Amino acid sequence: MNPIAIARTATLSAAALLAMPAAYAGADASCHFHGSKPATEATVVGCATQYKNQLVSGNKVEKSWQAITKPEKIEQIDGKKGKEWRLTFRNPAATDKAKEALYLFYTPIGNFIAANHTGQ
Repeated sequence: MNPIAIARTATLSAAALLAMPAAYAGADASCHFHGSKPATEATVVGCATQYKNQLVSGNKVEKSWQAITKPEKIEQIDGKKGKEWRLTFRNPAATDKAKEALYLFYTPIGNFIAANHTGQ
């Protein structure tokens, strides 16, 4: 490969890598925190609601979840790596009753960890 082709390939690869974080940052950029200051319950609820809506728009959960506007339960639990926030959203309109509950997990400072239907 000639030096110009190598430079062009390197430039395109770097541009692709730089574009990925910008695309990822999108709507959840306001819910990414640094430092060690614990997040307030209101902050975590806002981030969890926003993430639930992203799951709906990304077709990861049924559209009926859009109508669920606030969590049924908010608690701090002992997770695998220490304290975590666990927010439980409940959707009685869920077609699959095994997926009637949606759990979202956050670090104490408010960063997303995971989402599932098991609570584990």
